[in-house]
Amino acid sequence: MTAAAQMLVFDMDGVLVDVTDSYRETIIRVVEHFAGQTVTRAQIQDYKNQGGWNNDWALSQKICRDLGVEIPYPQVVEYFNYLFLDQGMIHRERWLPRDGLLDRLAAKFELAIFTGRTTQEAEITLKREGFRDRFLLMTANDVEREKPAPDGLLKIASLRPSKKLLYVGDTVDDARCARSANVPFIGIAALGHERRDDLLELFRLEGAIQVLGDINEIG
Repeated sequence: MTAAAQMLVFDMDGVLVDVTDSYRETIIRVVEHFAGQTVTRAQIQDYKNQGGWNNDWALSQKICRDLGVEIPYPQVVEYFNYLFLDQGMIHRERWLPRDGLLDRLAAKFELAIFTGRTTQEAEITLKREGFRDRFLLMTANDVEREKPAPDGLLKIASLRPSKKLLYVGDTVDDARCARSANVPFIGIAALGHERRDDLLELFRLEGAIQVLGDINEIG
């Protein structure tokens, strides 16, 4: 298969970007603010492993609800964005691909992103890192249904009908999205990941063709 016929599609969070101190920390602070209790990163990962919690606004609301506090969704979104965007939590994240990785991959594949981020959030990070022009970008703003629905991958496929897609993600929702779209899936499960063994089993059950410890292992 020629390079022109292949497209490598990445999720962002946990794949291209370490969001431990950005999205995950923001969830913790939102829950603390509204529920007065501290949730751990391992507990957040437990929710992620259940599937259906790709949206961190909805997850923050769900955790508060499980702690006995019902907060209107718009109020959760407003405070989350205050912390994440206005207070700059988004700039605490870390870009993961090493120098030269994307250049090497671009020689073999067209590169794309399908992320549950909003377009604004995705572009802040990609522009900050100097890679906005490297990817065809598909975000939560571009689809009617969020992951694990396959809408984003199907839309990318419709834009590139001659290309064979491969999706790289780090959650069970990513894997289920790929399976629903009939797109081969590569899982990312970092060696220090909370609940890594659980995630490895989920990826196996969802038919991942490969699991890597880090995006830099891809070749």
